[in-house]
Parts: sequence; structure tokens; C-alpha cells
Amino acid sequence: MTIRPRSVRRGIGFTGLALAGALTLAACGSDDNSSGDDKKSSTKAASAPGAEAPKGDCGTGKLAAAGSSAQKNAMDEWIKAYQAKCSGATIDYASSGSGTGRQSFFDKQVTFAGSDSALKPEEVAKAAAACAPGQAINLPMVTGPIAVAYNVSGAKDLVLDAKTIAGIFSGKITKWDAAEIKALNPNAQLPGTAIQPVHRSEASGTTENFTKYLKAAAGADWTFDSAQDWKAPGGQGAKGSEGVAQIVKSTQGAITYVEQSYAENAGLNIAAINTGASAPVKLTPEAAGKAVEAAKIAGEGNDLKLSVDYATKAEGAYPIILVTYEIVCEKGTAADKLPLMKSFLTYTSSAEGQKVLAGIGYAPLPTTVADKVRAAVAGLS
Repeated sequence: MTIRPRSVRRGIGFTGLALAGALTLAACGSDDNSSGDDKKSSTKAASAPGAEAPKGDCGTGKLAAAGSSAQKNAMDEWIKAYQAKCSGATIDYASSGSGTGRQSFFDKQVTFAGSDSALKPEEVAKAAAACAPGQAINLPMVTGPIAVAYNVSGAKDLVLDAKTIAGIFSGKITKWDAAEIKALNPNAQLPGTAIQPVHRSEASGTTENFTKYLKAAAGADWTFDSAQDWKAPGGQGAKGSEGVAQIVKSTQGAITYVEQSYAENAGLNIAAINTGASAPVKLTPEAAGKAVEAAKIAGEGNDLKLSVDYATKAEGAYPIILVTYEIVCEKGTAADKLPLMKSFLTYTSSAEGQKVLAGIGYAPLPTTVADKVRAAVAGLS
């Protein structure tokens, strides 16, 4: 794949090698799809301009991790910066998909797994067995905003709400000049063009989080379960975030849900979301971060599994987000891997590590969450 997200280009300046790896972010989607990209990041290139080198002690040796392709972009940058500072360390991250990453963790093939969702109840015992005598914990590390992106000539800066989005993607609202859309955009010049909804054709964490939002925020207007596989009838399917973005770019009247960087790269308009707050919320890293800040911790102790309120009406909070985790052993990591893992995750959760995310299509963790992650990392043993 050769397309380079515009947000990456205007961000912190990857080298060519890092860019090539980073672009798997959405080609495989943020998914539990085991057929995802298996490419690894372990480049030792110099730290990109604007990315501060990690502070503190360096780990040494080699570390293997695998999982979510949604966080591959971030991993590329983190690994590059960390290894530039810590020359005795090599970190490989295989973008194999969340489900495959978790299974690799259960099988003790990797030291930690990247995942678009926290451990499921039926997976807790498997993870505990891999960590014996300890337990596995979920550490939120990356926030990925999901854009509602569209291509409608003459209609920019549209506002949509959950019920209207649900109507569009369930096939109940079929024209761009429908009364529901006009009511949210009284000053817009809306054509009578047919709406062409586009969804992911393969299992995708982006789909799962988008449908969680619709189920929570749209109420009775969305009657389908949240899932990685698209459940609603109609619309057109396409593989990967690049695939849906390109279809929308070439199709007048089309609309999709897609990671922010791919919407921007394709030159698509991104809808602001009417959440019921005093003003519609535009997609920005700060707005996505506020949604994470409003999330509740559903785990216990250092298990920081988050319960996101997709129906939040918090002022300035953008509700359609994807939080990806690092799944680690709170206790039980192999002694020869523990120092390097702690050192690396200390960097990724640090202010230095988090601040690079906004330039590459992510949102940094809010301080309240990041502080808890840092404390949990410090306690790993």
C-alpha cells in the first residue's frame, strides 16, 4: 500500500520505512481479523523531528509483541524513538489483528498484545494461565477517533446526530435533502442526491466501536447489535479503511465511518456530531480525549479496562472513538523480558510518548487516564 495519510505527512515526519509500516493502521482496520498485516516494526532509524527521546533507564534485549493494526502507526513511531535512544533494545510489533495478538499472548509467543478491546470475560482465564501466578491487565494506550466522512457537493460542515446516522446506515434515510438532515443543517444547500452508505466488509474493530456508538446513542433508531461484522442490511461493503475511504471519495452522495487520517487523506468532509451538548462537536484530538476522560474504569486495581459512554453529552466530547489497549501480565512476565517491557511502556505512556499521537491521526490519553496507566506500568513485576 502506498497511500500516505495526510495527517501523517503534516505531522512529525516519518522516514520512508516507518511510513510503510505505519500505513497498515487502517488497511487491515482496527480489528480482530486474524488475516491482518503481519509486518513488524523494529526500525532503528533516528527519532523523527518533534518526537522527544524517551527519558529514564533503557531496557536491553529483544521484545516481541503483536496485535491491533489500529495502533501500528503509533507503535512505529514509538519504537523508532525508543530504539534511537536505547541502542541495546530491539522491539518487534507484528500487526496481526487484535484477535491474533491476544491468542499469541495466551500462547506465550509475545510479551504483550495490542488489542482494540479489553479482554473478554471468556478470555480472562486464558490470559491468567499465560501470566501464572499473576493476572493479565488491560492498559489503554491509544485513542483513535472515528470520522463520519461524506462526499456531497456543496455541502460542507454538516452536522449529524446519532439518530440521523442510524437512519442513514440502516437505510431509512435515503436522500441528502431528507427532513432529518435539513433540521440539523437549516442553512446548508442539500441536494436530492441518493445517500450511498459504505461499511467495512470484513471483521473490524472500527465497525464494532461505531455500532456501539449507534446502539448507545441512537436508541430505538438502531436495532442491530454492536459487532465486528456489519449487521445492517443494504449499503456497500469495502475492505479496510483505505477501501471505504476511496469508495466515498469516488462516489457522489456516499458516506462512511473511518479513521480520521484516512478521511483527511481522501479529502473527505467530516461531520460534526450533535451529542445534545450546547454545540455540535467537531472531530479533534482534544474532543476525542474528552470522551476518554469521561469514560469509567470497569476493571479493578491496575486493570484499566474502560467503559466508554458513547452517548456522552459532555461539553466538547467527541463520542465516536476507539480505545486500543496493551494487554500485559501484572505479575508473571519472564524475568529477562520484564525490564525492557516496563521501560518501553513507561515511554509510550509518558507525556513525551503521548504527545506525538495528535500529529498522526490519534488522540493522546487525557492526563487523568495516562497517570493511572503510568502507575500500573510502574507496578508490573
